[in-house]
Amino acid sequence: MVDTDAKTAWQLFHLNWLPIVFMGSLLTLGLDVTGLRLEPVAYGTTLAIAALFVVIAYRHRIGKGDLADPKLIFSLGTIGQVIITCAIVGPLSYVAGKMGWPLQDQTLLAIDRALGLDPEPIARFVNDHPWLADILSRSYGLIKWPLLAIPIVLTLTARYVRLQLFMLAMSLALAITIAISALVPAIGTYYALQLPAAHLPDINTAIYAGQLRDILGLRDGSLHEMQLFKLSGIVSFPSFHAASAVLYMWALWPVRRIGGAAAALNLMMIAATPVIGAHYIVDVAGGVALAAASIWAAKAYLEWMNRTARVSVAPATSAVWQPSLAE
Repeated sequence: MVDTDAKTAWQLFHLNWLPIVFMGSLLTLGLDVTGLRLEPVAYGTTLAIAALFVVIAYRHRIGKGDLADPKLIFSLGTIGQVIITCAIVGPLSYVAGKMGWPLQDQTLLAIDRALGLDPEPIARFVNDHPWLADILSRSYGLIKWPLLAIPIVLTLTARYVRLQLFMLAMSLALAITIAISALVPAIGTYYALQLPAAHLPDINTAIYAGQLRDILGLRDGSLHEMQLFKLSGIVSFPSFHAASAVLYMWALWPVRRIGGAAAALNLMMIAATPVIGAHYIVDVAGGVALAAASIWAAKAYLEWMNRTARVSVAPATSAVWQPSLAE
């Protein structure tokens, strides 16, 4: 990899292991403290697949040296990091939920209403328009696919640094989201409103039902074992659906013919979050703000890294012998 951007991206790629290791360490400690267990087969298989991608990337980089293909390295390596991150943060959110701090649903609902955005009329409006409920349900599920698509799209378009900044910003946003959710736990708007799913027959409330079941199970002690592929999104504030939508839009915006479409789809995901995910409006606002702050922090780190590199090179350059006119 002789390209300057690729070398910078390689440095960021290594940096991105730090939040992954940090969150993984918290998960290990949290499982020990809370007594929660992870079903080992699915979890081990997932980590093995991710590790295979990472090993292939590192072997290619080490074996080929400067002739290594950055597209192969960053697509496989970053997909591996994404899989590992997702495998960690899902169970980690359950560890945070196990802390059992008082639920803040009524507080969050009061904030929404103070803003003039009562969630009940919004939900009933969507329920009265089944076509809209169907679109929002499909939009809410868009959170998964960009996690694998973004590394491929950005490497194919040689945006290696942007890909690593996206990964760094996403890791920061996830870590902060889980930390806040432990202190501000909530179940969702339908819980605060005491609104049964039967009252909203045309809205897909399966997501809410899953988070209700698991949060209550964590609190009453009936949930002991976590199955990776059956975990629900139990984080209410801030909404990581909203945060991820902003992160996806930022990552793909410069890509011609894709950026605009990605923005439209992710705006739909944000619109779906309060209804399908039963999030409060303040959850969505918090997620958007968190994503913006994480992107800013990742870009600020890159600027600092580049500035440090320029300063370290400058003395060496000035020390090079320059012939005088007299000579």
